[in-house]
Amino acid sequence: MIPENRHIIDVRMNKNDLEILVRGSEEIIPEDSFLEKLNSKKKLRVKAGFDPTSPDLHLGHTVLLNKMKLFQDFGHEVIFLIGDFTGLVGDPSGVNETRPVLTEDQLKENAETYKSQVFKILDPKKTEVRFNSEWMNKVHPSEFIKLLSSYTVARMLERDDFAKRYKSQQPISIHEFLYPILQGYDSVELKADIELGGTDQKFNLLLGREVQKHYGENQQAIFTVPLLEGLDGVKKMSKSLNNYVALEDKPDEMFGKIMSISDELMWRYFSLLSFKSSKEIEKLKTAEKEGENPRDIKFLLAEEIVNRFHKGKGKNAKENFIERFQKGNTPENVENILIDIAGESELLTRILKDCGLLKSTSEGMRLIKQGAIKVDGKKIADDKYKLQKGKESLVQVGKKKIAKIIIN
Repeated sequence: MIPENRHIIDVRMNKNDLEILVRGSEEIIPEDSFLEKLNSKKKLRVKAGFDPTSPDLHLGHTVLLNKMKLFQDFGHEVIFLIGDFTGLVGDPSGVNETRPVLTEDQLKENAETYKSQVFKILDPKKTEVRFNSEWMNKVHPSEFIKLLSSYTVARMLERDDFAKRYKSQQPISIHEFLYPILQGYDSVELKADIELGGTDQKFNLLLGREVQKHYGENQQAIFTVPLLEGLDGVKKMSKSLNNYVALEDKPDEMFGKIMSISDELMWRYFSLLSFKSSKEIEKLKTAEKEGENPRDIKFLLAEEIVNRFHKGKGKNAKENFIERFQKGNTPENVENILIDIAGESELLTRILKDCGLLKSTSEGMRLIKQGAIKVDGKKIADDKYKLQKGKESLVQVGKKKIAKIIIN
């Protein structure tokens, strides 16, 4: 990352703008080239690629998209590249086994949802949306061989995830070797000056520079951003791990999910997701140290993010959250669940599992020990607690799940 004491007064954008642009970045390689490009009078072509392997974009994706928007705001050309061709290969970054290959129909369907969701952040009038099938489907076999000659198997095996799989004798398919080279060729076709990506993409982005050099093109600078942790604060945000906040989530759901993160993780989210300045965030940190309730600071974060994706709905989502979780009132749209039992009563954990509020009874026992399950507003401390036949109970599991359970 560009050091704070670096001499930057000769860069075209002012120091404050540059600070905003690089805030939260992980690495910029090479830094001199990056600053030289910014200092030029040329509109830079800034590329970021997204393989449409799932239908939903989430807040983890927006760390990168927010950077794209900043480049856009500073007058540069932003290219949102949908990897409909590379998606057929599957990105091997950060995985210890071969990814399942999606069908063309699945990729096309997901790509359409990406196009609608991305414009929640990017300006559609200033965004160049491209699909890498545009050129990859036209590459002649002889050109493909020339492309593959730009890198060696030995260099490919230097990659950390490939090296680990090779050492542990986990299979590596030939098509996985192709992925980084194909991604690099995208930069050749798009004449990219800068490519953005997550830290797990560093190898691919650097290889893009090598492929550009192989074709006699100017080499791109690469700009990596951290991977956002999911709601659990442990693993990266991912739909498959169910620790994500989707851009398509409803305002109340989005607000509630953000409020569920830990106080420590809150600052990570402020750094990577908030548009507040570094000074504003530091003031909030000072306020917390001086005794302000972290919940109230988290309200600011949740409201800002909800407003970003649901204009003007943040305040209402906050009020609904307070009504629902702090005053103990029942939300108007609470789900009613009918459960039939054989006897006069049944274990709460088993009922919650059967109605889908828990994955297992053991999860329920764990949550009860943590004080995370309430019945009619009261915390349940006994993992043998039972619900009675013929009664209605308002049950809350964690901070996000609530339902009225009717026992027949």
